[in-house]
Amino acid sequence: MLQSLFLLTSALWAAAPEEAGPYVEVLGIAQDAGHPQAGCLQDCCSGAWQDPQQAHRVTSLAILDPLSKERWILDASPDFPAQLRQLDEAMPEAAGQAPSGIFLTHAHIGHYTGLMHLGREAMGAKGVPVWAMPRMRAFLEQAGPWELLTRLGNISLRSLQDEEAIRLNDRLQVQPFLVPHRGEYTETVGYVVTGPNKSILYLPDIDKWERWERPIEALIAKVDRAYLDGTFFADGEIQGRSMADIPHPFVQESLERFSNLPETERNKIHFIHLNHSNPLLQNGSAAWKDLKENGMYRASRGDRLDL
Repeated sequence: MLQSLFLLTSALWAAAPEEAGPYVEVLGIAQDAGHPQAGCLQDCCSGAWQDPQQAHRVTSLAILDPLSKERWILDASPDFPAQLRQLDEAMPEAAGQAPSGIFLTHAHIGHYTGLMHLGREAMGAKGVPVWAMPRMRAFLEQAGPWELLTRLGNISLRSLQDEEAIRLNDRLQVQPFLVPHRGEYTETVGYVVTGPNKSILYLPDIDKWERWERPIEALIAKVDRAYLDGTFFADGEIQGRSMADIPHPFVQESLERFSNLPETERNKIHFIHLNHSNPLLQNGSAAWKDLKENGMYRASRGDRLDL
């Protein structure tokens, strides 16, 4: 009897750290305007208009720590209400509460406009920490209606600096790094999130890999999973618009660039931030199969990685 009790207690003790471990969860994978996109009646969106199950929420990641009951969000997207509800389902103990904090990458519409749901007309949140780079912070402090969030105390702005890690608790940290991307209002950053055993790279927006002085392969090598900019699959994808005005690495370019990486490195890559026109949004498409054959993946909402 005592031996059985000892074995049961030992098993529970051994399982507890893994069960209570922090993890990252994908909250959305679409580009800023979501999928289906406003005004689009083409084949890429028609199915999602008819069947909401085919739709995709805007790109965002969450960091959850079941032990401390904390949850942080990377990018406050326009789909913030549904994404916060996803966190409530993942961590019922914190249901109905605002996030423990939000980390912003830049001021394009898919990455910060979800902050509006913390304001007076919505949740009326109190002092939610929002981490931002210097220009991003100034933008939120000075530009309406966002400055009202700070003036009313709905959010509490916290400063970020390039390459300086923010410690969330005794087993989680988030480190920003600057990347080249259209900077009409603010700089743009990606993040490395590090837990007790693993780390992830979150880089939803960059102009082109070759415009960055830092080789992306070096960052991929340092993490266990890399969520990378997959906005467009190929050149010419947007009809009637110059794609030079909205530079991103085409997935086809990334596939060619990463083709010489070892399989273990390619397996880390999960493309995210997909435009409504991107055929990777369609499971089983030729692009989707091409990606899998090259040992890489498209992110999916609900994907988790234990840290």
